[in-house]
Amino acid sequence: MTTEHVIQEPHGVGYTERMNKLRAGVLGANDGIVSVAATVVGVAGATASSSAILTAGAAALVGGALSMALGEYVSVSSQSDSHRALIEKEERELAEMPEAELQELAEIYQAKGLSEDTARRVAEELTEHDALAAHLDAELNIDAEDIVSPWNAAVASALSFLLGALLPLLAILLPPEEWRLPVTFVAVLAALALTGWLGARLGGTPQTGRAALRVVVGGALALVATFAVGSLLGVTGLV
Repeated sequence: MTTEHVIQEPHGVGYTERMNKLRAGVLGANDGIVSVAATVVGVAGATASSSAILTAGAAALVGGALSMALGEYVSVSSQSDSHRALIEKEERELAEMPEAELQELAEIYQAKGLSEDTARRVAEELTEHDALAAHLDAELNIDAEDIVSPWNAAVASALSFLLGALLPLLAILLPPEEWRLPVTFVAVLAALALTGWLGARLGGTPQTGRAALRVVVGGALALVATFAVGSLLGVTGLV
């Protein structure tokens, strides 16, 4: 592995934060596409009224974006709080029993295959450089400078949901009435294929095609199901 390759590795301070934003963004866009598309297609199955479709779609868009933001904020806040509590605990242990912590660090590296003397020397050098960072990395796989922000995750999730949700809303309102459903189905499934592929790429999954296909099939089933429900309600005169 060359030095240039190592430098280009996508790791370091801020990497977790960036990947979390991308993950939240892709998931938010996917949810926005599916949920709003299902809503407007369901309403379109019951009525051809553009105002009814717009009202339902706009409500689903705003409510979904707020829900995504809140859910992401709560989830990431819990994760961040847990990480900070672990960091504070490690700081206390290093202050109160440094020798025991040094021995613990040496034992961790010894368990990974280093000899006792080498493990002890590595532990001592890492402790001299940055004791807290060494223990957080070896014991907990945490980087104190790379704690994910719940606000960033919430904003990314809400914005991506809004962007994703706009696609089915525009796709069903802009075309002539007879083309609404075909255009919406095509636009939604194409967008889902893209988000599924992108999500697989971000997750490092080599089988991007299979991942995209799963998302497309799931989205298609959601559209068919909601359209069937809307059509049934329209035929029965309940709406």
